[in-house]
Amino acid sequence: MRKRVISLVLILLGAVSLWAESAGGLSWTAPSAWKNQPRPMRAANYVIPAAPGDSDPGELAVYYFGAGQGGAVEANIQRWIGQFRAPDGGPADQLAERSTKTVNGVEVEILDLTGTYLFKASPMAPSATPKPGYRMLAAIAKGPDAPVFFKLTAPKKTADSVESEFFKIVDSIQR
Repeated sequence: MRKRVISLVLILLGAVSLWAESAGGLSWTAPSAWKNQPRPMRAANYVIPAAPGDSDPGELAVYYFGAGQGGAVEANIQRWIGQFRAPDGGPADQLAERSTKTVNGVEVEILDLTGTYLFKASPMAPSATPKPGYRMLAAIAKGPDAPVFFKLTAPKKTADSVESEFFKIVDSIQR
């Protein structure tokens, strides 16, 4: 019995990595150098090696919460902006660069923001750790039944070094 359970877990883990580049009726192509390291509640989770001079790696988390789930696009963008502070400690709204584009017939909202990232190890963590000099590149793709969220957070040098790869992922999104 134990061998069957272990085999089933291994099969399921394999299935997760096979499905890692699609969620919610959308698919995308990640750079081959980015390794998907699955985490709970994420459709995919790519760890991005730190650029020279940065001590922390970056991460691209991809979320899909299910049909009709995940909240409104604008509410998520405002929440993400709220996860940053301006260098003077004030709100980051004025630092946020936003745009909208259509990729392969899919509407995508883009957010680019640099400042102090208020990192939480989990959404329910009681407090955040301020990480100055961070950048977020984010995209919300409107899937057939709910959005798919792409959120890259990293020290600025690391995010700058993979900006083109992030936008290649965005440009690869399709139904």
